[in-house]
Amino acid sequence: MSLMSVTVDLIHKFKVAQRGMERAMLEVSLGDRIRNDEIRKRTKVTGIAQRISKLKWQWAGHVCRRTDGRWGRRVLEWRPQIGKRSVGRPPARWTDDLKKVAGSGWMRKAEDLVWWRAHVNAYV
Repeated sequence: MSLMSVTVDLIHKFKVAQRGMERAMLEVSLGDRIRNDEIRKRTKVTGIAQRISKLKWQWAGHVCRRTDGRWGRRVLEWRPQIGKRSVGRPPARWTDDLKKVAGSGWMRKAEDLVWWRAHVNAYV
């Protein structure tokens, strides 16, 4: 289970790479001056940012609904016991953007599969 926070910078790099691959698939160069949305229509490929968001939402719900006592849920609930905080903005956590959509009680909401699946589009 990877708990790496996907940053805006990382998403941008993924999008650039995906656009390059789609252009290569269609054998279109930048000099052809074809817009990215037109290329996306031709390839019919889902955007990488949307795919990452949807998979993260599904995985978070899956981990929260587990009842077999695996360590995944405990990792999500764990808060480090450190003495002195560093200066500046706190580091982004994997769960921060889930909390923006589902609220601070997102783990309880994720246990309700019907609710969780109904709100996937709000997250993506």
